[in-house]
Amino acid sequence: MTTRPLGQRARITGVGDTAFGELPGSSVLGLHAEAAAAALADAGITTREIDGIVCAYSLVEPHLMLSSVVAEYLGLRPAFSVALQLGGASGCAMIMQAALLAGTGRCRHVLVVAGDNRLSGMSRDGAVAALARVGHPQFEVPYGATIPAYYALVASRYLHEHGATMEQLASIAVTMRRHATLHAKAHMRQPITAADVMASRVIASPLRLLDCCLVSDGAVAAVVSAPDAAAGTRDGRVAVIGMGQGHTHEHISQAPSLTEFGCHDAARRALGEAGVRPADVHVAEIYDSFTITLLVELESMGFFERGGAGPAIVAGALGLDGTLPTNTHGGLLSFGHSGAAGGLTHVVEAVRQLRGEAERRQVRDAELAFVHGDGGILSAHCSLVLART
Repeated sequence: MTTRPLGQRARITGVGDTAFGELPGSSVLGLHAEAAAAALADAGITTREIDGIVCAYSLVEPHLMLSSVVAEYLGLRPAFSVALQLGGASGCAMIMQAALLAGTGRCRHVLVVAGDNRLSGMSRDGAVAALARVGHPQFEVPYGATIPAYYALVASRYLHEHGATMEQLASIAVTMRRHATLHAKAHMRQPITAADVMASRVIASPLRLLDCCLVSDGAVAAVVSAPDAAAGTRDGRVAVIGMGQGHTHEHISQAPSLTEFGCHDAARRALGEAGVRPADVHVAEIYDSFTITLLVELESMGFFERGGAGPAIVAGALGLDGTLPTNTHGGLLSFGHSGAAGGLTHVVEAVRQLRGEAERRQVRDAELAFVHGDGGILSAHCSLVLART
């Protein structure tokens, strides 16, 4: 695959986020505005310089044209506006869309922003009902399955095929929580042990409560700039050098495999465009809606051999000083998850790592980052490779 020189690649020039957790009194648009203001300040530009906006969706305040609503709220008059809906893959897909716009010169500065207040703005029953629509309307939903139940199918199959253990899954949750304790904006910062994970209540066997991601309020934003426009920002060093998507199914009942998914294709395309290998990556920020999600994706994307990720994780591979520091902010399991913004937190953390701005979470000499998001039941996948130039 032909790659363009780094000087011709779009740059992520600003990032911003709100705190994640329960934010009483928050609103969807207010969260968007707070994150956007932080990203613009980080980039050192004003709203007048934004000529593109990419948003996602909201369950609390749904709207058919959310990007237009957010642009109006922020006082923007963009030349390009779009809202994407790709589940948990939306964060990476939004950056991909923005990078395509900025990289081709269609826009100079694109604001990417997502947020929701699912914890304080929705009832538990309302959230369950809204998310249940992910299932197939004929072959899944009528039988009462939930999203955790669908992922439990994946977990059961993986454990059967590769002999992984619940202790290995628990180690993922423990590592993510350890990273979150170092982030002041994380939803959950209380340390946990493998015993805590395995003693937590069963949600959908074999998955327990601490194997599942959080439900949070929060928002995240980024500014993606054209190469020449990045020169006028505070820090234009982080380039988007590889992008890729992969899709094998939408509904889990139609998936060709329960252990091999489109993340393999997305990663192959992104790494190929960047001209790098998994072994070259210094820090990874990979979607972790459940512990099994991360375990399956790490192997499918080539970071570990089949069946090898579990033992490696127990040995510390994903820690800040491990062979593949992963989800250094705590991921969806501990930093927080508020819909599309959850996946976008992985991008923000990767940028901070590459800039050397991750404070106590900083991975030494991080110059190449891999970011991945997936939506649905391991359905839609988008991978990014970011590099410090």
